Amino acid sequence: MGKQRPNAKGRNITDHKITTINPATEAELAQYELMSDEQMFDALTACHRAFDDWRQRPAQERAGIIARIGEELTARKEELAQLMTDEVGKLIGDSRDEIDLCAGICAWTAKQGPDVLADETRALTDGRKDIIAYSPVGVIYGIQPWNFPAYQAVRHSIANLMAGNGVLLKHAANCTGSGLLLREIYAAAGLPENLFTVMTIDHDQSDKLIAHELVRGVTMTGNAAGGSVIAKKAGEHLKKTVLELGSNDAYLVLEDADLDLAVKTCVAGRIYNNGETCVNAKRFVVTDAVYDEFVARYVEAMSQVISGDPNKDGTGLGPMARDDLRDTLHKQVQDSVEKGARIACGGTLPEGRGYYYPATVLVDVAPGQPAYDDELFGPVASVIRAKDDEDAMRIANDSRFGLGGGIFSKDVGYATELARKHFDTGMVFINHFNLATPEMPFGGVKNSGYGREHGGFGVHEFVNAKAIAVAA
Repeated sequence: MGKQRPNAKGRNITDHKITTINPATEAELAQYELMSDEQMFDALTACHRAFDDWRQRPAQERAGIIARIGEELTARKEELAQLMTDEVGKLIGDSRDEIDLCAGICAWTAKQGPDVLADETRALTDGRKDIIAYSPVGVIYGIQPWNFPAYQAVRHSIANLMAGNGVLLKHAANCTGSGLLLREIYAAAGLPENLFTVMTIDHDQSDKLIAHELVRGVTMTGNAAGGSVIAKKAGEHLKKTVLELGSNDAYLVLEDADLDLAVKTCVAGRIYNNGETCVNAKRFVVTDAVYDEFVARYVEAMSQVISGDPNKDGTGLGPMARDDLRDTLHKQVQDSVEKGARIACGGTLPEGRGYYYPATVLVDVAPGQPAYDDELFGPVASVIRAKDDEDAMRIANDSRFGLGGGIFSKDVGYATELARKHFDTGMVFINHFNLATPEMPFGGVKNSGYGREHGGFGVHEFVNAKAIAVAA
């Protein structure tokens, strides 16, 4: 089959069907029928009925099923990992690691969830002992992207299932198969029928779903523009939202940084998941004292990254997930160069099949360029010179985004104080790069969204903290 482009909104949807495409070969993988409006609302009603039973089950019982979901994910890791790689071009090793993370989320939530949801007692001065009960609220609708087909869906669904809610998933069209396989895995682990439902719908149908009275909350991961639309639509109907949006995370290389560690980590942080991660390292803010040495070594390392078949050992970079995403990235690079940036390596569209883009480094990056101001969602690094540590921190915060960031310094105490007092982001990684861990909160500030997931925070996002006042 020849190349098929998604429509203007980046969806692989034509003639009421979803078509998935392998981004490494451009071959068609599968087709899926869109739901009718009637089917969509029937699925919502069925999910709500399942919720009515699920909410009454003890937290420990819910936790037991969540633990089994983690075990089933591990048992079917190879099947799901291969499907994710086929659908979105992830390196097969990254796909396996993603499923391990998902299993870890299930294990942590199953162990800690009942305690997170346990009633709290407040002793009052008049002798009363009042109760705070965390009660589920209903069906939570999740709109999730393609870059982590398992993790994005697991991240919001497991927390809400633990809370006692029902879950609807609208996955990105190009990883529809992965979403449907997750549903199958959840069912095999013993999750009640209809409690986790995959909605094969388009954006117009999605708006209707948000408006329905049985949807009690909406969580979305994507870009800031999409998040604004979803928040507005949900706000019209007084629905709470949790939004995890994009970012252009800055990693600071301070004067006393271990450059061996910084270079190695900054390469991994930029190209991990083919550079298509909200919390990837994207801007590298380097102090003048070490700038020239860092750039020389970093450009050399990025130049050696091997692009190719995501299924083969030794491949360092797979294809981007869609051709329109690659086109957007390349235009951002070209626009940055026109405004004064310089390509130190990469930056050229390769010939041949597959949506590949080389590991690229831009230097002379300055305000007014997409490489400085915007999110470059692909394997393109922006290197920015800072006068000193204070200037580096200023540049890092000179962004409308605030998801994550990093600091390289041999003085961990100093770096920790910078992170605590000055870094205007939801997460800071010191002397390493990381995606997420089940134990720690995940989320951002500013245009990177609001709300938190992981670490018990996600379990509390869509519950009713109910005050029960008991007379003495």
